[in-house]
Formats: sequence, structure tokens, C-alpha cells
Amino acid sequence: MAIEPRKPAVVLVSGGMDSAVVLAIARMQGFAPYALSVRYGQRHTSELDAAARVAQALGALAHKTVHVDLRSIGGSALTDEDIEVPTDADGHVIGQGIPSTYVPARNTIMLSIALGWAEVLGASDIFCGVNAVDYSGYPDCRPEFIEAFERLANVATKAGVEGAGFRIHAPLMRMGKADIVREGLQLGVDFAQTVSCYQADEQGRACGHCDACRLRAEGFAVAAIADPTRYR
Repeated sequence: MAIEPRKPAVVLVSGGMDSAVVLAIARMQGFAPYALSVRYGQRHTSELDAAARVAQALGALAHKTVHVDLRSIGGSALTDEDIEVPTDADGHVIGQGIPSTYVPARNTIMLSIALGWAEVLGASDIFCGVNAVDYSGYPDCRPEFIEAFERLANVATKAGVEGAGFRIHAPLMRMGKADIVREGLQLGVDFAQTVSCYQADEQGRACGHCDACRLRAEGFAVAAIADPTRYR
């Protein structure tokens, strides 16, 4: 009896814990995952080093890194050295307003690149790690955004117009960080290989004070799992 080949899917992999879990979920669901990372001018590239480790460890068939210069546009603490990353030290409260770490149009651009690669690969499925529960107030991490982009994908592409259709998967959308930790451990994700910090150093060591670090640490604490994060 012939074994049916796995369907290809493009998975956005940033190097952080969420996208690592999404890659593991895509593989668990029977997809042949193609990992896509974007070097967009972020403050540090240790997360991209982590993305390469994660893609290899979790069985991506290929890992592509695309370069987009969002630093030339600016407007975010993650691309502009003159804008401070908010931390617990400055009284910043997670989820109150849109923080300075929002990168204008980043998720739209990343999903658009993923859409292009998916069309070339003949893939109808794209996975991303956006989350609307434990998130920092980003407008492009909401269900409304994912639903709108899926509609766009199906009217803006040859594959969509000819009927193949696209589906944008955001399997972590309604999950808290502790649930993401538990899911990842069940799927064999080595969180020690991931980097979530907005201002990690060249070795990938975390600051422990930005929103990403605080949410990550809380997730491990609530899940009662030892935190493997390396801190400065």
C-alpha cells in the first residue's frame, strides 16, 4: 500500500518559543513543514540563530531566511536603537495600549512572504505563532487580522483565484503561555534552544525584564516547569 505524501506547509519560525511549538504542531498534524524566518533589521540576530536550530531539531524539510530592511522605516523599539524597549523597571504594564515594540506591518509582511513561498511550493497551508491571550497589545496578533489576511490570500494569488485556496493556521491564538509550554513539552520541543527576549545578547542570553521575557517566565512558572532560559 502506497504511503500518501505529506502536504507541504510554510511555518513562520522566529526562533522564539511560540513559533517552535507551532512548527512541532504542524509536523504532528501530518504536514511537511518548510520553515521561514525573516531578518528584518531586528536589534539582535541571536533569535535567527535559534530559528535555524529549531528548524533542524523539529524536522523542517527546509529553512529559508529572507531579508527585509524594516530598520530603514523605523518606528519600533525592535528596529530603532533610539527607542527604548519597555521593561518592568519603567512601570510598563503588559497589554495596556500598543507598546513601542510593535513593528509596523511586520506580521503582514512576514505572512505575505510566507504566502509567496507557499504558492511556489504548491502549499495551501501557512502556520504562524500569533497569540491573543498572553500578548503585548499588538494589533496584528488578533483573530481579526488572521481572518482578514486569509481572505486576502485567497483573492490576491493565482492559487487562490484558481480555486486551490489558502488557510492561515494560528494554533496558539487562544492558548495561554503555560498551555503553550505544556503543549511544546508534549511535542518534544527543547525550549532551551529558543530565544524570546527582545534585547538578547549575541549569545542569546535574555534580559529577564522585557515583555517577552516576563510572559515567557510566567508561562514556565504557571506550568510548574523549570525555566531553561539563559539570562544575562
